[in-house]
Amino acid sequence: MTTQSSHTGTTDFDVLIIGAGVSGISAAYHLATRRPRTTFAVLEARDSVGGTWSLFRYPGIRSDSDMPTYGFGFKPWTHRKSIADGHLILDYLRDTVTENGLSEHIRLGYRVLEARFSTSTARWTVLAERTGGEPVRFTARFLFLGTGMYDHSAGYTPDFAGADEFEGRIVHPQHWPQQMDYTGKRVVVIGSGATAVTLIPSMADKAAHVTMLQRSPSYVFSMPAEDVIANALNTVFGHERAAAMIRRKNIAMTRGIYKACKRAPRLTRRLLIGLVRRQLPAHFDVDTHFTPRYNPWDQRLCVVPGGDLFQAISSGRASVCTDRIARFTPTGVELESGQHLTADIIVTATGFALSPLGRIRLEVDGREVDLPSTTVYKSMMLSEVPNLAFVVGYTNIAWTLKADLVSEHFCRLLDHMDANGFHTVAPVAADPGMGRVPLVGDLNSGYVQRGIEGFPRAGTTGPWSVEMAYERDAERLRGGSIQDAALRFTSGAPGSAETPALATTTGGDR
Repeated sequence: MTTQSSHTGTTDFDVLIIGAGVSGISAAYHLATRRPRTTFAVLEARDSVGGTWSLFRYPGIRSDSDMPTYGFGFKPWTHRKSIADGHLILDYLRDTVTENGLSEHIRLGYRVLEARFSTSTARWTVLAERTGGEPVRFTARFLFLGTGMYDHSAGYTPDFAGADEFEGRIVHPQHWPQQMDYTGKRVVVIGSGATAVTLIPSMADKAAHVTMLQRSPSYVFSMPAEDVIANALNTVFGHERAAAMIRRKNIAMTRGIYKACKRAPRLTRRLLIGLVRRQLPAHFDVDTHFTPRYNPWDQRLCVVPGGDLFQAISSGRASVCTDRIARFTPTGVELESGQHLTADIIVTATGFALSPLGRIRLEVDGREVDLPSTTVYKSMMLSEVPNLAFVVGYTNIAWTLKADLVSEHFCRLLDHMDANGFHTVAPVAADPGMGRVPLVGDLNSGYVQRGIEGFPRAGTTGPWSVEMAYERDAERLRGGSIQDAALRFTSGAPGSAETPALATTTGGDR
């Protein structure tokens, strides 16, 4: 690969990374440290790094994974809070960029629209639009998509009858006005997921009253905002030495809870609901408001640090209403039961829209790639699409764990190709007789069901399967061989007639 250049006008690179959120920063770090001669750029549509954490500004935004595992494996999380506020996470990501000299590679204000791969040149041609509408073209040998799953342009809001009649303010958390004052206001938050349970206690201190209006309950799990064991290990061993121990502990605990929920759903259901009952007043109707109709981990558990949601309810500053919306009225929300909730502000914490691989139009040799027709390979590549990798993180543990694994494997793949003179690599088409399933098949959450059909599909066997299991991915991505019969490598100088090369060599596979 070519040597690195600091010229900011360069438009040709070995690797183009799309997105400067968690996944893109991880990829940039691994390329810069493991392959310092590789040229790369990070194209980010927004005017700042951080992805979700620089976009979402609603009250109380925080992680719902513990930060020692949500943080990068190469940069220990040092703050005492394990369930951290959004601004702390954004500071952490910015520090990661600065400390590792990644800023020079990041280009803000470039929205990627399409990418076309040519077999004859073994390169991608990428069309981006700069803020203001100016088109810019880039070329690259590899494309790495760190675009996440959410559509940053708009959240999901159902069509509520009478919404145009409401005389107050309707706000979606994804587009929270920075100067909105809810002091002394009556607030109705529609939703029961992670965003809603974050907003309720955060707004309750200033609002006159906050009501969580839900169609059906979710599992809500209280855990300490600070990890006493982690903080003790950091004190004794220091952050660098303690990081690996804390990470292993938290991964084991999180995976253990998930497996217990799947293997013994009736038992864990009783335990989770019992824990909620202990944190609410004796007269509170837990059966109606905190007893879901589904099994634990059919949807994500909602984490509330220090039981703050239950404290807000117990104090009377917040309440829960489980009902269906009939329509909005000028002064609030009318429910199907006939009850009316008066509101000055309605927050539609009704979920997010999914964005399949950033909605970038992909084309290979003049043929548009139909994402749902492709099958993912090792959870990071697409069948019959050359020189492309992507990240879709875990749904049952920290997203970043997957981003780091994919970035590591991607660098190993490039090492293998350089050592053997390969110019392109693509997973061969999966066995047509193999079953294919949704990429995220372990959750029945509304936002997943609404948008997952637009994503690539997963297979059911071998490297084509997608399992939300960190330990299995660590085995195949970190420890597994690059050599695989499911990969097709080609050699020969770009622009010449390329010769298919079987992946039978092991040089560079380290």
